[in-house]
Amino acid sequence: MLDFKAILVATDFSACAGAAFKVAVNLARCFKAKLVLLHVIPQSALTRVAEYVKVEPDNLLPQFREQAQQRLDGFLKDYGHDGLEVTSMVGVGIPFQEIAVIARDLAVDLIVVGGYGRSGRGPIEEVFFGSTAEKVVRLLPCP
Repeated sequence: MLDFKAILVATDFSACAGAAFKVAVNLARCFKAKLVLLHVIPQSALTRVAEYVKVEPDNLLPQFREQAQQRLDGFLKDYGHDGLEVTSMVGVGIPFQEIAVIARDLAVDLIVVGGYGRSGRGPIEEVFFGSTAEKVVRLLPCP
């Protein structure tokens, strides 16, 4: 019998991630599980912006984290969580790797991610290497 106590939801703030969050809320309600909402700031984006504005990435990180947290708060308001316990987190790194590391560290029982994100379907990288969701599925033993 399935018994989910902790559910991780990864978001890139896309509509697909919003739909995944709604599913996670329903599952959390059914299983009386807590939700962890995670956004990962891609290290590559942080590095590109830092190079463009000619500062060290570490100097930009607090601002990136604050903006991401504000977006997580807005995401929760937009999609609702029916009074469920939700912890929001911001990570930095390669999204699929960071999702996997945090899922393992928190010992979550289930990960919910949208099938495709802000970039939509069909980028050539996804054709050859898979989406973030597919990479997470390959790395972790939990559903």
